[in-house]
Amino acid sequence: MNVSSIVIQCRQEYFDSVKEWCEQSELCDYHFGDASKGKIIVTIEGEGVEEEIAKLTKIQQAPHVIAADMMMSYQEELDEEIKKLNAADAVPAMLNDDTIDVKDIVYNGDLKNKF
Repeated sequence: MNVSSIVIQCRQEYFDSVKEWCEQSELCDYHFGDASKGKIIVTIEGEGVEEEIAKLTKIQQAPHVIAADMMMSYQEELDEEIKKLNAADAVPAMLNDDTIDVKDIVYNGDLKNKF
């Protein structure tokens, strides 16, 4: 599950109608707004990035919306990958294996001599 915050910009005179659209759209959850600045904060949820982008696009196309931009995002699948990286050994096992000759270790980090 992904959760992202969106900042919506509209003209002051359309603030109430854009806020109402957000609340009724079922695309997002309204959290805060400043009518004097025409700014609205909402969150969207999705099973993946594609679903979130689809919702963001619909918000951007809503009547009287000047701009809608993703500000913060939490991606569950990314969180799981970060946990795996943090749990992994920083030094590959082969580098600690005294039975492997250093000459047999292939380093693929240098692209200078590959192309």
